[in-house]
Amino acid sequence: MISIKQFKYFVEVVDAGSYSRAAEKLYIAQSALSRQIKELENEVQALLLTRDARHIELTPAGQVFYERSKRILEEIDETVRQTRHVGQGAQGIIRLLHSSSVPLTPAIAPLLNRLLAQFPGVSLDISRDSSENQALDIEEGRADVGLVRLPTLRKHANVIVRELYQEKLVVAVSQHSPLAAQASTTIAALRNEAFVSIPHKDRGGLSYLVAGMCLAQGFFPKAARALSRKTTQLHLIEANLGIAIVPDSMRLIAPPGVRFLSLPEEESQSTVALVSPRAASGMVAAFADAFVREMTAGGSL
Repeated sequence: MISIKQFKYFVEVVDAGSYSRAAEKLYIAQSALSRQIKELENEVQALLLTRDARHIELTPAGQVFYERSKRILEEIDETVRQTRHVGQGAQGIIRLLHSSSVPLTPAIAPLLNRLLAQFPGVSLDISRDSSENQALDIEEGRADVGLVRLPTLRKHANVIVRELYQEKLVVAVSQHSPLAAQASTTIAALRNEAFVSIPHKDRGGLSYLVAGMCLAQGFFPKAARALSRKTTQLHLIEANLGIAIVPDSMRLIAPPGVRFLSLPEEESQSTVALVSPRAASGMVAAFADAFVREMTAGGSL
C-alpha cells in the first residue's frame, strides 16, 4: 500500500533533482530515502526514476506518477484545510454579488449547491450589482465575493480578480426583426441597428466590451429609444425596440419572442471572473478558493 509519505518523498526527490538535496530538505538519511523510492517502485511495478551519481531523470511512467502525485498531495492539503475550517465551527453569511450579464444559470446554481455542502456552516445572501461596482463594494466591506464580466475599468489594490471561464456572445433580436431570419451575422453588419444597451461612461462590463467590439469595426453602437443594462433588456428586444449583444447563457432566461444570432468566433468571446478581498476572512477565502477550483475544473460554461 502506497503511503502519503512516499508520495511526498517522490515529489521532493524530483523537485530537488537529486537524492542528496531531497534528503537534506526532508531531514532523513539518503539511504532511507532511496529505500522508500525503491519500495514505491516495487509497489507500482514500474521504474519511475533513472539515476546515477549526479542526477536523476523521470521515466515516462515516472512523469505520469509525478504529475498525479502532485495533484493528490494538493487535494489532501485542501481537504485538511477545509476540514479544519469546518471543524473550527466556521459559519456565517457570505454576500455574493453577480452582474446582470452573469445570470445564475442551471450550470452555476448546482455549483453553489455543491459549495454549500462543502461549507455546512455557510449561508449565501445573493444580490445583483454591476460588474464595475462589485469590486468597490467588496473593498469597502459591503459584499464578500462577486461574479463579473470583464473588463472592469477601475483597479482596486485590495481586491483579487480571478478569471473563471470564457463565454461566447450572441446577438439578441426580436422575432419580428428582419434579422430574425438569419442564423448568424457579424458586428460590422449591425452598424445601423439600435442597441438597447450602451456603455455608461463610468462602467465596464458587458456594454463596455460590446462598445469596444463595435469601435473596432468603425462605429459606436447607436442607442435605442429605450435602454437597459439589466436582464430587462431582453423584454425591450422582444418588443422590437432594438437589439443587444449578450452572453449565450441569456438564451436560458429569454422570453419566447427573442431570437439569437451567432457571431464569428473571433468576435464573440467574453470572460467571467470572480472578485474577492485580498485579505479575506478564513471563511470567505476558503469559499472563494473552492468556487474557483470547482468552476475551472468544469471548464467553460
